Amino acid sequence: MAIYILGIESSCDDTSAAIIKENEILANIIANQDIHNKYGGVVPELASRAHQQNIIPVIDAALKSANIDKKQLHAIAFTRGPGLLGSLLVGASFAKAFALGLNIPLIEVDHLQAHILSHFIHDKKKQPPSFPFLCLTVSGGHSQIEIIRDYFTFEKIGETIDDAAGETFDKAAKILGLPYPGGPLIDKYAKEGNPKAFKFPIPKASACNFSFSGLKTSFLYLIRDRLKENDKFIEENTADLCASIQKTIIDTLMEKLIKASIDTGIKTIAIAGGVSANSELRNRLKEESIKRQWQIHIPEFQFCTDNAAMIAMAGYFKYLKSDFAKQNAVPYARQKK
Repeated sequence: MAIYILGIESSCDDTSAAIIKENEILANIIANQDIHNKYGGVVPELASRAHQQNIIPVIDAALKSANIDKKQLHAIAFTRGPGLLGSLLVGASFAKAFALGLNIPLIEVDHLQAHILSHFIHDKKKQPPSFPFLCLTVSGGHSQIEIIRDYFTFEKIGETIDDAAGETFDKAAKILGLPYPGGPLIDKYAKEGNPKAFKFPIPKASACNFSFSGLKTSFLYLIRDRLKENDKFIEENTADLCASIQKTIIDTLMEKLIKASIDTGIKTIAIAGGVSANSELRNRLKEESIKRQWQIHIPEFQFCTDNAAMIAMAGYFKYLKSDFAKQNAVPYARQKK
């Protein structure tokens, strides 16, 4: 008998619901929240209110798109954390009530682990990574390298000691006056710029850890000082500035990923998270794979950003081992140690 899992994702500002049959996606619906654009970032209170408005229509749309009845579901998986507590509470509360009403198991999922397990969603064009593999997970709130030994064993060997790569992209974009979300716009303008036009120091951190706070400060000071000399500096150099800051961020990530591969001897490499959609990161990974004989795994664009398909996929693996959550499960804002 086929197993159907409903996944619910509400960790930040996207409300998403997905239905999977085994490891095959039947539906993956996402409702975005445009209200945050005018504030230059996600406003937590507005996000949680929008989730309350979106969650029922999104789940209803997922069931209809998958062409199944809610009574066919075997379990409901939801994002327990990390993320914005108000947003997580909306998804968790609905998942609990829905599972209780249907008398089916409830499954809690870690958002970052789900990003990694999205590589196991069925895809006719490529095979999933083989264990063990290294995964560089980079997003607006997280930057880390882990050894993935199996579906449930994740060994963190590097992480940011301050700010995340995605946050650095967005902060740089804000300094340049680009609208939110700025990361994709940095990537877009960088294609037209010279990545060597402006040199920024690669942040130093021990072992396979990252640091980006100093880079943000360096970028801010450059803009501040040059604007004193030329009030059209940003306007005249937007593409070069984007290309230069992007190169520094990607250089930092790749330096640590290469070190992690050398230190562990693992040559199966994956990337995950929102920043894995960045074209320069993807290109550099492909270049290094040829040079270092890596077997690389790059997610489809739809699985880079927050989505419920990855939550359902992680939920499916937990369902197989009967790893179910209790009704008193409480969301968490920060990743568990």
